[in-house]
Amino acid sequence: MTLKNAISEIWYTRCPVPTPVGLAVQLGLLDETFAREGIKLNSIIDSKDRAVRSSHFDHHLSYSFRHGGNVPPIRARSEGNPTRLVGITWTDEFQAIITLPETGIKTTKDLVGRRFGVARRPEGIVDFMHATALKGLVSALSLEGLSHKQVEIVDIHLTDSVLDGREGPQLYGLRNRQAYGAEIAALLRGEVDAIYVKGTPGISVANLFATHTVAEFGFHPDPKIRINSGSPRVLTVDERLAEDRPDLVTKLIGTLQRASAWAETHPDDVRRFVAREVGASEEVVAAANGPELHRHLGIGLEPELIDAIGHYKDFLHEWGFLKANFDINDWVDRRPYDALDARAVA
Repeated sequence: MTLKNAISEIWYTRCPVPTPVGLAVQLGLLDETFAREGIKLNSIIDSKDRAVRSSHFDHHLSYSFRHGGNVPPIRARSEGNPTRLVGITWTDEFQAIITLPETGIKTTKDLVGRRFGVARRPEGIVDFMHATALKGLVSALSLEGLSHKQVEIVDIHLTDSVLDGREGPQLYGLRNRQAYGAEIAALLRGEVDAIYVKGTPGISVANLFATHTVAEFGFHPDPKIRINSGSPRVLTVDERLAEDRPDLVTKLIGTLQRASAWAETHPDDVRRFVAREVGASEEVVAAANGPELHRHLGIGLEPELIDAIGHYKDFLHEWGFLKANFDINDWVDRRPYDALDARAVA
């Protein structure tokens, strides 16, 4: 092995959502795999260094991998950041447009002419929550043959970057601030009439404030309706890791496949592990992700998964979230799967 390939540490990160990476970390599988190679795993998102944490969103660190929401890695790729798409996981989750009962909005058609609130963060890091809410609105309206132009989109301005507020008394000892606080506050103040929410935090705030569900579509039979920042999620590696040590990427995929296989036969453990990952109760996880969560933590590069990422990439480009468009297939790196298939045959 040449000197440039003899690495001693790898950076990794994952979003606080259900992923095979999260399972593999909690099961100790990733540490075990890389320890055999003499490599230490360092968590990007848990770093005290803001510059390191920013790689969760722009993927700038060499010898790193990321699994989570797809907006930041798609944006990073559009900016020319050299990464490879090596895996996709599709885990459906609660997605809804909600309102307060007193608004009088009962159905999606009632949104016409009303104010739809969308949080907007400061410039610097791609505003993935802004993109997520807009796609949710477009999906919900499309089910009734409506356009976003028939709704008044109102920005809810936030002052903090997603890199801020990682510690302090305002967190009350928790790892992160509850999502959708600003949106719910605007709804309560009567500044907007409806908002989009998703996942475990979305279902929690909807429950807490006894909101009315205008439309729920996280498990809709049409995949293009469900496609959003977290449906599906992507596993990406930086170019140096992919090119200098493709063997490690193959080992990474193999380890995640082991975690996925374990999940299929351990539904109760999966729900508990995911609850720990997302900072919610098992009851909330079951409600937000459905009873078949353990069967939807696989990872691969099947054509329908790639097409789904391409569909959302096109949405992001159309709405101005990308610096430039690109061919999704040029991003895909199938070599780890080819290597695993070759080993299985040998």
